Amino acid sequence: MKKRQYLVRVNKDPNSDWGASVPDLPGCVATGRTIDITLRRIERAITLHLRGLREDGIHPPLPRHRSVTPRRTQRQVDFYATIEVAA
Repeated sequence: MKKRQYLVRVNKDPNSDWGASVPDLPGCVATGRTIDITLRRIERAITLHLRGLREDGIHPPLPRHRSVTPRRTQRQVDFYATIEVAA
């Protein structure tokens, strides 16, 4: 099975847990008390999201977002990472 890298947005608002979302997979999100937990959860969420698409007969989208232009936000922490999954 091929490996694909998806761009993941990771952020944290003051007084909240960490959050992660995948721009190429709308609705694919995860949260956690630490960055490590959040990244493990978003990796699992991506895998489940892709599996669900395949089971519904939908071809999973190829990763399009490879880089981003940082922008200033109100969030305390806001950065991007990549997650590699079997696709």
